[in-house]
Amino acid sequence: MDEIEVDPHTKEEARRVFAGPCDFVKGVVSLEQLPDPDMPEVAFIGRSNVGKSSLINAVVGRKALARTSNTPGRTQELNFFNLGEGLAYIVDLPGYGFAKVSKSKVRDWTKLMKNYLRGRVNLRCVFVLIDARHGLKPSDIEMMEMLDEAGVNYRIIFTKSDKQKPTILKDIKGKTEKTLKNHAAAFPFTHSTSAVEGYGIEDFRTSIYQIVSV
Repeated sequence: MDEIEVDPHTKEEARRVFAGPCDFVKGVVSLEQLPDPDMPEVAFIGRSNVGKSSLINAVVGRKALARTSNTPGRTQELNFFNLGEGLAYIVDLPGYGFAKVSKSKVRDWTKLMKNYLRGRVNLRCVFVLIDARHGLKPSDIEMMEMLDEAGVNYRIIFTKSDKQKPTILKDIKGKTEKTLKNHAAAFPFTHSTSAVEGYGIEDFRTSIYQIVSV
């Protein structure tokens, strides 16, 4: 089921914020380069080619804010965007689960992610993106365990929901939510989106606004 509670006033405020500016701030490859933690922060992460950049672009209403690519592992930096002229940072994190990357790069990625997640005091939530055509993969579970260990709140967001049959998606969502019961830092419900058709995007924006404006 999708559990995003939306009241009309909050929905309108969220619409106003996301209709405003959202600008690229910087890309970083080390903790020393991180911007000051002076705003709430939400981050997006997922397997390579899960549609992360497309979803971010759809959420912020821009066609090319986050780069999209057919090349797995294109995002190698932590890319920061300023939402609403100082309301929050949106962070595009490097993808995981790609095969054509050296073991040393995987180690570097793991170290950077663990240190970022453990030490970023202003990080409110991580959105773990799951391809609706496939459901949870072992690498997704590993990411969830990393977030549990770091004590960072996270939510499962399904992408490409338009490419899955509704009955099958319902089954995948049910199995996923059953799995979430065993993960301490996870939000218990999932949310479905489609960057292509715009499905679920408005409610997702409202959810982000609720998280960063508390």
